[in-house]
Amino acid sequence: MTRFRIKLTLTILGLISLVLLLMGMYFAKVLERSYLETLSELLTRESKLVAQAVRPEVLSDEITLAKRVEQVAPGEEVRLTLIDRTGRVLFDNTYEQERMENHADRPEFSAALRGETGIDRHYSETLGYEMMYVAVPIVVEDQIIGAVRSAMSMQDITDTVHNLWYSLVTGLLVTLVLGSIVVSRISYNITRPIEEITRVARNITQREYESRVRIKAKDEIGQLATAINFMASSLEQQMYEISENQQRLSGVLTNMTSGVIFISEQRRIMLVNPAVERLLGTSANDLIGKLHIEAGKSFGLSQYIDRCLDRGEKFRQEVHIYYPQERILEVNFAPYINFKGEAKGVVVVLHDFTEVRRLEKMRSDFVANVSHELRTPITSIKGFTETLLDGAMQDEETCRNFLQIISDESERLYRMIRDILDLSKIEQKRISLNMVQVDVQDLIGSTVALLQDQAQRKQISITLPKAEPRITLTTDKDCLQQIILNLVTNAVVYTPEGGAITLELRQDSRHVQIQVTDTGIGIPEQDLPRIFERFYRVDKARSRDSGGTGLGLAIVKHLVESLHGQITVKSVEGKGSTFTVTLPIEW
Repeated sequence: MTRFRIKLTLTILGLISLVLLLMGMYFAKVLERSYLETLSELLTRESKLVAQAVRPEVLSDEITLAKRVEQVAPGEEVRLTLIDRTGRVLFDNTYEQERMENHADRPEFSAALRGETGIDRHYSETLGYEMMYVAVPIVVEDQIIGAVRSAMSMQDITDTVHNLWYSLVTGLLVTLVLGSIVVSRISYNITRPIEEITRVARNITQREYESRVRIKAKDEIGQLATAINFMASSLEQQMYEISENQQRLSGVLTNMTSGVIFISEQRRIMLVNPAVERLLGTSANDLIGKLHIEAGKSFGLSQYIDRCLDRGEKFRQEVHIYYPQERILEVNFAPYINFKGEAKGVVVVLHDFTEVRRLEKMRSDFVANVSHELRTPITSIKGFTETLLDGAMQDEETCRNFLQIISDESERLYRMIRDILDLSKIEQKRISLNMVQVDVQDLIGSTVALLQDQAQRKQISITLPKAEPRITLTTDKDCLQQIILNLVTNAVVYTPEGGAITLELRQDSRHVQIQVTDTGIGIPEQDLPRIFERFYRVDKARSRDSGGTGLGLAIVKHLVESLHGQITVKSVEGKGSTFTVTLPIEW
């Protein structure tokens, strides 16, 4: 803007200088012309007056001629020269005529001989400076017998013109100095609002929308400043709203459990949220800008994206992906339509249905298992009851055996229904926890005592934790007792005769660990991830023979989680298993 101010100042000064120079030249020429015309008129009058006074008889007498000229034009301000028709100088009041050259070739004299008034300007060799000459003819009886020439020096006029030019140049310099100050101030007043507007416009391009033009003029510049301020205020408000909307959208996309992908019409990924990174196992930096077919690593997903792009239709599809792990996704495909109604991309929303499908399968398996498990005792009860009704009651021993079987199956059915109800309550968080200080060694001892008879029948030894040091924790006593009871019961059931069961107790600064180790049949490695599922049995035949319901470990797992703990298992098939329960000392 400084360059513009300098250019504006120089332009205005140049215009002023040009105008002053042209006006000075014009007035100088006018003044010079006026002086010349005045001088020409004066000399013409002098010449004509002398020409009228001169008679032919005095032309030959120099003394009489001089007197006659002196009478008519006294003084030496005007140089008077009388010339005969041949160009010879007859008289000159300034210089000796004998020494003067012939004037026949002088322009003014030639014009006078033609009966005209001759005017000319040239350098005088006799006087040594420029003169103006005016010659008029001497007419006697309509005959031109000579000419009278009057002359006057041009020095005064030249000095006057020079003084005028000096004054003009001096005035021009003074005007330039004063004009520079005035024009600089005017330029500053003109450019300062423009500089201010430019500053605000530059700030707006740098997203400083709070910047304003501080000008209160009422002219067009003021109107422009007002418009700029209004535009800045409007942009500030709009950018604030856009920023708020972007933050809301970013917050929504970031916290969504469903994945969102936006794919442009060039089939390149333009936007993904963190959920997509988790589902596809690839960071956003590795996805954005790439073709969906190379970034998604799923041919089925890419095929449906291309279908949505090509047809512009909205649809939903279930897709299996196998990287980074196998997942079942419910995917919604919808074309992105801009404000002109043109399809400019695809919005893909991914919902992870893996857990839902797993739970559905578990529910289906649960229903099937419950039906199967309930059918077995009911079938036994129904079969033996029908047998008794058909006449077996007459045999007392057979009747007693059948009734014992019916009683055992009824008890088994009761335990199964009870465990199902208990598990349902635990899963739905409907059990109320009574948190108290519990001596873990005492609780383990009282719980194992309930199973001593069963263990002795199989000649299984049970080793309890050491009595010292005493370990206590804040927990629900009944839940902890059921956890220990179920684990020890499982160990007794799946440990052959003559085996051993060992219970160990450990404590650190924050947790208590209870370990139940047996020398039983063990669990195959492929079955370890599923042993806490409901009704899951490693050896279904032996499990039914043992009278188990298949819900014990599922109940243990949910009870441990209710107490904010965790349970793990290590097992070697044929050598035994170790279950470890870790519980917090304080809630």
